[in-house]
Amino acid sequence: MQSVSAVELRNVTKTFGSVVANNNVSLSIRKGEILALLGENGSGKTTLMNMLAGIYFPDSGQILVDGEEVAIRSPRDAFDLKIGMIHQHFKLVDVFTAAENIVLGLKEKGKFDRKAISRQIREISARYGFDLDPDKKIYDMAVSEKQTVEIIKVLYRGADILILDEPTAVLTPQETEKLFAVLRNMKADGKSIVIITHKLNEVMAISDRVSILRKGEYIDTVETRTTNPQALTDMMVGHAVTLNIDRPEPVNPQRRLVVKDLTCLDGQGVKVLDGVSFSARGGEILGIAGIAGSGQKELCEAIAGLHPVSSGQILYSSPKEPDQVESLVGRTPMEIRELGVSLAFVPEDRLGMGLVGSMGMTGNMMLKSYNQSGRFFPDTKPFRTLAEEIREKLEVVTPSVNTPVRKLSGGNVQKVLVGREIASAPALLMAAYPVRGLDINASYTIYRLLNEQKAKGVAVIYVGEDLDVLLELCDRILVLCGGRVSGIADGRTVTKEEIGLMMTQTGEVGDHDRT
Repeated sequence: MQSVSAVELRNVTKTFGSVVANNNVSLSIRKGEILALLGENGSGKTTLMNMLAGIYFPDSGQILVDGEEVAIRSPRDAFDLKIGMIHQHFKLVDVFTAAENIVLGLKEKGKFDRKAISRQIREISARYGFDLDPDKKIYDMAVSEKQTVEIIKVLYRGADILILDEPTAVLTPQETEKLFAVLRNMKADGKSIVIITHKLNEVMAISDRVSILRKGEYIDTVETRTTNPQALTDMMVGHAVTLNIDRPEPVNPQRRLVVKDLTCLDGQGVKVLDGVSFSARGGEILGIAGIAGSGQKELCEAIAGLHPVSSGQILYSSPKEPDQVESLVGRTPMEIRELGVSLAFVPEDRLGMGLVGSMGMTGNMMLKSYNQSGRFFPDTKPFRTLAEEIREKLEVVTPSVNTPVRKLSGGNVQKVLVGREIASAPALLMAAYPVRGLDINASYTIYRLLNEQKAKGVAVIYVGEDLDVLLELCDRILVLCGGRVSGIADGRTVTKEEIGLMMTQTGEVGDHDRT
């Protein structure tokens, strides 16, 4: 028996100038189903859903809700049609409570009744299996609680059609399972749910059907039970892609970096790292896992000389002279380089810290070594050659190596950044969330590059949020919780559940020889 469509899109097209984001896309969302929306970066997934949410208006085509054609010109129109979207980046006021955020912007009749609002929020929570205190401030909440507030916010407004953009990006495995249980309860209640995600294992676990977009065009919709991750990937990319991540055994690993009792403070004097100790070895990939805000960013920046150290040691051993140890504490990035320390850093903030958005690939290649030429106007030819090599090797999609990198897609920006850092032939490479928001094809390109560095004897520190990838890619995994090391585990033997427990500090697995 065919399910009734809650939403139907017919020949929807959306352009931004000369860029066609969606071209003649037609698909349906059924009542009481979970539909996964897959596609590479730039395939038009979020743009398509933003038209349902009232953020964009289609150039042409039709949108039907419950069989009737509608015009969705604003988020208010979407809410009136019982459509709500939960964005990847939460839109909450930190100093307000959950209840205040949930009703923010609503025109309530009569007096603002806090007790009635809290009672209704608790009823919604009980109905679907949420765990939320309506009176808790946002700034006191974990990421999963903030996400719960966003979901209840749209349910409170009466949404029957929910769109979730990368909902598990920063959740632990346990939090992901809780969210999936809630989504299944909502589906059983007749809600229609769309999930935009890159995680194929989650697509297989939670969805009923999968719709695939490629380069702005609709490819197909398949029943989840009749497909597999390899088939979905091939449809997304348009050709066969190998989904296996290599993890060769480390060959003669030697300590390259030793961190001892490292403590760092933020601008308000609060500890963001507390007594962190570990070692990174040449010829291996050390993964760093943790809930968002557990100190990953500050740890990488402290090693790179970008964040002040309150106490502790950061010691570097050169692969050429392993007995010669240099202390990096208190040194600027320039001073670290002048010591002869061969360090490369791919920061989390690609365009804020890693690259200059208004410059092209050539200019961004020059940033790494402009001060070494000794000339006011350095010769750009070698940098242009390097940019062309990276463009060809990493398949960077850009009109020219002089096109401003801010005009490139996220995946291509990341390829430029990773390519530049690797081109410096580092002995220590730190990569913070290098595949965040990237599609399958771009992600596997990055994994391959990291493994190439590992094979060359480079000590690779990989900060990631996808535990499946960490378990496949890394030789050892260091887990941070609240700025402290809660365990260091063997990537070949530890389970995802054990890592998840360490991330919330309710369990601890692994070696404790952290130096």
